[in-house]
Amino acid sequence: MRESPPSFEPYDAPAGGWGSVKSLMRYVTGDGAQGVEGTRQLQRQNKIDGFACVSCSWAKPAEPHAFEFCENGAKATMWELDTRRADAAFFAQHTVTELLTWADHDLEAAGRLVEPVRYDAASDRYVPVSWEQAFELAGGVLRGMAPERAVFYASGRASLETSYMYGLMARLYGNNNLPDSSNMCHESTSVGLPRSIGVPVGTVLLEDFDHCDCILSFGQNVGVNSPRMLHPLQEAARRGAEIVTFNPLYERGWERFTNPQEPLAMATRASTRISNAYFPVRAGGDIALMQGLARALLDLDDAAQAEGRPRVLDVAFIETHTHGFDAFEAWLRAAQWADIERESGLSRADIEGVAGIYARAESTILIYGMGLTQHRHGVDNVRMVCNLALMRGNVGRPGAGICPVRGHSNVQGQRTVGISEKPELVPLDRLASQYGFEPPRTKGLDTVGTVAGILDGSVEAFIGLGGNFSRAAPDTGRLEPAWRGLALSLQIATHLNRNHLLCGRETLLLPCLGRIEEDVQDGVAQRVSIEDSTTCVHASFGNSPPAGPMLRSEPAIVAALAQAILPPERAACVPWQDWTRDYARVRDAIEATYPEQFRDFNARLHTPGGFPRPVAARERRWSTESGKAEFHVPDVLCATGFADKAGRYRLMTVRTNDQFNTTVYGYHDRFRGIDGTRRVVLMHADDIADLGLDEGEQITLATDFDDDPEVREVGGLRVIPYLIPRGCIAAYYPECNPLIPVSHHAIDSHVPAGKSVPVRVVRGGTAPIPAGPAPD
Repeated sequence: MRESPPSFEPYDAPAGGWGSVKSLMRYVTGDGAQGVEGTRQLQRQNKIDGFACVSCSWAKPAEPHAFEFCENGAKATMWELDTRRADAAFFAQHTVTELLTWADHDLEAAGRLVEPVRYDAASDRYVPVSWEQAFELAGGVLRGMAPERAVFYASGRASLETSYMYGLMARLYGNNNLPDSSNMCHESTSVGLPRSIGVPVGTVLLEDFDHCDCILSFGQNVGVNSPRMLHPLQEAARRGAEIVTFNPLYERGWERFTNPQEPLAMATRASTRISNAYFPVRAGGDIALMQGLARALLDLDDAAQAEGRPRVLDVAFIETHTHGFDAFEAWLRAAQWADIERESGLSRADIEGVAGIYARAESTILIYGMGLTQHRHGVDNVRMVCNLALMRGNVGRPGAGICPVRGHSNVQGQRTVGISEKPELVPLDRLASQYGFEPPRTKGLDTVGTVAGILDGSVEAFIGLGGNFSRAAPDTGRLEPAWRGLALSLQIATHLNRNHLLCGRETLLLPCLGRIEEDVQDGVAQRVSIEDSTTCVHASFGNSPPAGPMLRSEPAIVAALAQAILPPERAACVPWQDWTRDYARVRDAIEATYPEQFRDFNARLHTPGGFPRPVAARERRWSTESGKAEFHVPDVLCATGFADKAGRYRLMTVRTNDQFNTTVYGYHDRFRGIDGTRRVVLMHADDIADLGLDEGEQITLATDFDDDPEVREVGGLRVIPYLIPRGCIAAYYPECNPLIPVSHHAIDSHVPAGKSVPVRVVRGGTAPIPAGPAPD
């Protein structure tokens, strides 16, 4: 519930600073807060012998700050330490039908799940069930089902140990249906980077920020999605590195930052300018922008040659390490600045100015986020970032590289240890030898495939290791009713969410320990591990008292589930019980499967700053078909995948600094000056005027595809004037996911294209209105 009537007032303060402190205090002292225990755990967050943040996946330094957490990371910690309980008494008081009317925030604010429950259709309530009964029920459904009809989804927070066990369980069951949250955000990275530089991950380590003299950022919101990254950015800015940001919305983290750990700055309210320049590129205009930057570099190189000055392009690197530059150069020379300016929304002078900054820099880091990946041509976006880096040789040397900023805390690590629907990414032959079975070789279902399968009935069972899949996925309005046709919906979770209320014929909700909580197995406190955005692997050690005595750890739940759903001869292939008693044995198994990636895993587990996995591109080794880094020529300049037309707007779904993914902590979007509601749409003032709308008027957004007859609408959204490119609008995720057709996804990567959805504005109407506080 909101605390006060909604307000819409511009926020002028920097990221961090007193605004961050005040926000943090609201959660340290608010409902359900464990003040003393919460404060103790914050001291351990992201420390060498502490726990890895359950929120974002930004790198953990070898020498941590006194407080190595950010505002959102602290909120995630307090959320996990919630003293409120969604127990049997809670479910006895509320029917599922009633709970479906609650807002996302209120569902999770019910508190921690503390005992396994099963949906009882007769009473329309969740009722207690024993762990043994729950596993027996799940096994009864899954053992009688064709393997290809079950899906094993993993959110991004499960540990490396749990993820390895979970992927192995699915393959022993008989499929590669292992969608994960990466499918919804950075799968365009996992497809694009290997094609360009031969690896599916970034090439930057945390120490590279100490040596760069230029940073280019595309489509990433540091103040909301990775606030601890502001520390190295602040240090780089103070050192004189030039930082240039391209993003449709002006996001405060890329503008100014006050470090809450600097007493003088806090006392004087001083701030550090982060970006030297900030350009609001149109949503979907990044290919054109980067073509302009590359063309301007080429022109600067031509001038340097004509005047006998040193080359701007790294010719030696291009000749030795790359392939395809001639075709890329020809594409650039044929480019028309009028097209570039129209599609990017930026001027030639501004683009050439940034190219000059890039040309002068010795070492540049290129950062990007979901503002590039979540488009129809998201893979092209990623590959254009690579093109820019390759032109100047900014891969495989200190202070330079490509830096995709991932989301959830172990989403990248899950892929590393086998959570993938793509069999070619998993060492199946090694698994076959290691465990004595023949793994399935057929490609499995990703997120888009899973949604399509639930809609057409080909998917009959969904097992969820964390997350809020139906809320995070596209086409929510169609997916939710179809979910009720599942034979089995089994969810492993810490908090209640909307997906748990979509009940199939058999529905089970299994509560697990959080990462912050003490996990004792066979009398020994266990540690788990995660991989951060820079491919460094860290230990995580929880020591907070568990929320309830019936909770089980994620590895223990997966082990018991595997033994329940697998035929005895398949279950016997893996020492599940031994692994549950000692997670170090799981790490030994991971090392045996991935010996190059996890050499001496247990011995290096507590390395300060984590131990980096080997990444070939860091050493200028290119695992591509040509054996070299590949330049890429896109077929289009606009990444949206649809044409502009009168009345059609490009919708970007965005997050607030009071949420993480689908978890809504509150209704305070401080940086955008929106407080007390999430039912808003941000529009340029001139677009509001052209539509004849009044500021504050409530409107409906309707999806606007020429060849899709399905009606998709979200209503009750208040119009807010905002500094945003003309023709582009922004509204909140996940409330606007019903507007995204399952078919509207990135080519090849299948990432839902939530950063450019074609919509039109409808006055009035009877469209569904998101739950939560009204915007008036």
